[in-house]
Amino acid sequence: MESLSEKKNWLKNYPKGVPETINPERYESVRDLIEESFLKFSNKTSYSCMGKDYTFSEIDEMSKNFASFLQNQFGLVKGDRIAIQMPNILQYPVALFGALRAGLIVVNTNPLYTAREMKHQFNDSGAKAIVILANFAHQLEEIMKETSIENVVITELGDLLGFPKSLVVNNVVKYVKKMVPKYKIKQAFSFDQALKIGADHSFQKQQILPEDLAFLQYTGGTTGVAKGAMLTNRNIIANMLQIAAWLSPNLKERDPVICTPLPLYHVFSLTVNCMAMMYFGAKNLLIPNPRDMAGFIKVLKQEKVHIFTGVNTLYNGLLNQPDFKDIDFSEWQICVAGAMALQSNVSERWEQVTGLRIAEGYGLTETSPVASVNPIDGTARVGFIGLPVPSTSIKLMNQEGQECQPGEPGEIWISGPQVMKGYWQKPEDSNEVLTEDGWFKSGDIAVADDDGYFKIVDRKKDMILVSGFNVYPNEVEDVVATHPDVVEVAAIGVPDEKSGEAVKIFVVSKNKDLTAKQLIQHCREGLTGYKIPKYVEFREDLPKTNVGKILRRELRA
Repeated sequence: MESLSEKKNWLKNYPKGVPETINPERYESVRDLIEESFLKFSNKTSYSCMGKDYTFSEIDEMSKNFASFLQNQFGLVKGDRIAIQMPNILQYPVALFGALRAGLIVVNTNPLYTAREMKHQFNDSGAKAIVILANFAHQLEEIMKETSIENVVITELGDLLGFPKSLVVNNVVKYVKKMVPKYKIKQAFSFDQALKIGADHSFQKQQILPEDLAFLQYTGGTTGVAKGAMLTNRNIIANMLQIAAWLSPNLKERDPVICTPLPLYHVFSLTVNCMAMMYFGAKNLLIPNPRDMAGFIKVLKQEKVHIFTGVNTLYNGLLNQPDFKDIDFSEWQICVAGAMALQSNVSERWEQVTGLRIAEGYGLTETSPVASVNPIDGTARVGFIGLPVPSTSIKLMNQEGQECQPGEPGEIWISGPQVMKGYWQKPEDSNEVLTEDGWFKSGDIAVADDDGYFKIVDRKKDMILVSGFNVYPNEVEDVVATHPDVVEVAAIGVPDEKSGEAVKIFVVSKNKDLTAKQLIQHCREGLTGYKIPKYVEFREDLPKTNVGKILRRELRA
């Protein structure tokens, strides 16, 4: 029988107008695509944050000056690593594009990292420079002498908001909210100084080749501690063009507005929102703190939006705000979810409130990240991660190393021009997940239907083994989440004398009177016996990553 990947039967279900392939050689470097967009859309708004707008032309000028500063003041050369550690503020794209234009390798760093986590990432990457928000500079001071970082740019939250707003915001953050702990870092430059110094010198354009690295994007990967996924210029260009090809036929606005609540330092938002939207000349509406739901909804009421990206917990959080339904959704066209499983009840409620179906996609840091996505024409299949994007193949492999047939669960293997080069300075880890013929082993378990649509079952390592039967946490969580009193849920396996492992769920409820007995009874209506939770623990909240993915490993610990 012909295998799923050989048949490529997903192609016959491709959305109308989406090509089967893209040309990753169309641009030599990410810089080429960025600079083309700067010229093409020069007078259009590129980034907007806290009421301040900048055109493509203005971002072009500032990022070129920043690139000049990095070359002339810091003496950085092509291939040097630079860490960027800040939330979604206007300085982020300026620093990012400046670094890429100078041929540097960007090391995106989570602002919420502890000093220990920062130290590991900086030492592992060999970063020579950093652009950091003042709020986190005290942690840099603590570990800087133990790292290779020699050059520092410190920016404050309001630096690019224009006078007098910048002064007001910076003073409120520093002196009223006291969000900037004291620090002392000698020879650090302010963001304003960096732009002025850069403008006084000339920017020297270096040749950047497709296989040159653009990012060291750190990830837990499929195993072990955080590793730097080596993403080349070709990887990023390919994924930008794959995303653009998927969206183009159904994107009514040539100059769309995309809402960006997920952090740009995360690979999902980095490629989908920041990079791919450059191709469309989109306006990026940056949300520095989406956890402030009231403030977030206020922005959504004031601003026009065409595209919205988020994760399940963000969609769920918005739906649980009483005034979310008061937003005018008439301009909204596309909603995309990724980074974690989209629960069916969240998807259904979102469609009821907004009139829009969320198109769930799938990817990993190692695939730049998008590997598959649902059609965005309103026909997205709830519970599925869609079809492989152009120039991408996906196959499911069983434990015997054989390709699975439709309906049979197996590990997702991915092949395409967006697959990383490997893990930075970790050849053994790279060989563990990359085959000689270029397939990436994801560590995720999925099934495929006869139409080539894929459905994630779970992570290999998260699977629970109850009396020899596989129980997938996503399935349990999906059923529990349909209970009207459940706000959030996570399922893990715990040791059990009789069955080896048993299912335990952690639940955040909006009803303090909800009992474990009631939840278990609810599960009996949707789950077979061995999948029903044996233990229930109620919590005020659940541990999450920076983008809102629930951390099952912390619950297991």
